[in-house]
Amino acid sequence: MTTKHKKPISLLLTDDDPILRAGLRAVLTKAGDIKIVGEATNGLEAQQMVSSLRPKILLLDLKMPGMSAAELERWVREHYPETVTLVLTAHDRDAYLASMMEAGVAGYMSKGESAESLIGAIRRAAEGEILFDVEQFARARRWRETVSEKWASLTEREREVLKLVADGLDNKAIARTLHITSRTAAFHITHIMEKLGVDSRQKAVAWLHAHLSDDLEKLTG
Repeated sequence: MTTKHKKPISLLLTDDDPILRAGLRAVLTKAGDIKIVGEATNGLEAQQMVSSLRPKILLLDLKMPGMSAAELERWVREHYPETVTLVLTAHDRDAYLASMMEAGVAGYMSKGESAESLIGAIRRAAEGEILFDVEQFARARRWRETVSEKWASLTEREREVLKLVADGLDNKAIARTLHITSRTAAFHITHIMEKLGVDSRQKAVAWLHAHLSDDLEKLTG
């Protein structure tokens, strides 16, 4: 593929790992038609650079300090819809995938992708192609239909209680932390188990760790 006659694809690289950024920079600059116009180490820097540099592609690390990836992507879609976002991540979890799809990214790729695959994806995204495959759409749909609905069914107080259970607190400690009675704590835990479809505290904690990220509210809020 010749790229001499084409306008370079401007790209903003975001990752808080300097070694990974250096590796990506080396790979992408060899492509010939990709121009890295800036590098951001956190969500707020990325927001500022999108505003000032107007890149065609935002290559976004999923987990960085500051603004969450989903929040940043919603902001980009609202203010700079001409910028196309591709997520490059080591966190291939259904919760993240579904959230970033809903936020509006064009693709969700593993940091284990080959250089050729990454460069090809950037070129395709710059042409307006959506890069999710059938399996990714199916994974996101299943997550929304099961995990997301169960989480949404919990009240704010029940979510607080579940997180404290996951931290290893017993009913008395939960009661002291939330300024409620032990009986009320036990009542909340019973309701949580019913809503999640599990029959023990341990299984409720296992469900939380298996399906949801540590920063779920930031991810899906």
